[in-house]
Amino acid sequence: MRSKIHDVLPPKVLRSLLKFGRDLSVARKKRNLTVAMMAERLGVAKATYLRIEKGDPSVSMGAYAMTLFVLGFDDALTDLVDPGTDDQGLLLDLDRLPKRVRVKKEPTPL
Repeated sequence: MRSKIHDVLPPKVLRSLLKFGRDLSVARKKRNLTVAMMAERLGVAKATYLRIEKGDPSVSMGAYAMTLFVLGFDDALTDLVDPGTDDQGLLLDLDRLPKRVRVKKEPTPL
C-alpha cells in the first residue's frame, strides 16, 4: 500500500529523495557492501533497504540516518539545518527587531 506522502510532496522534494537514494546506492557499492549486508547492519528488512535506495519518503528518518552512519557519513545530519547558517531565518530575525528600544522607567518609591 502506497503512503499518501507520495501524493503531497512537491516534485522538487521527490527528485531530491530520488537522488539521495541513488547516491546512497553508489556509496554502498563503492564500499563493496551488498544490499543484504546493509539491511543486516541497519536492522531492517532487505525490502526496506531497497526502498531507502529508491528514495522512498515513507521510510523513517531513523533508517536514513542509520544508513548514513553505516556508510561513514556520521556527521551528515549534524549541521543540516544549523541556525547559524540559516540565511532565511537570519533575515526573519532581522525583520523582527524593534524599530526603537525604550528603557522602562522604574516606579518611584513613595
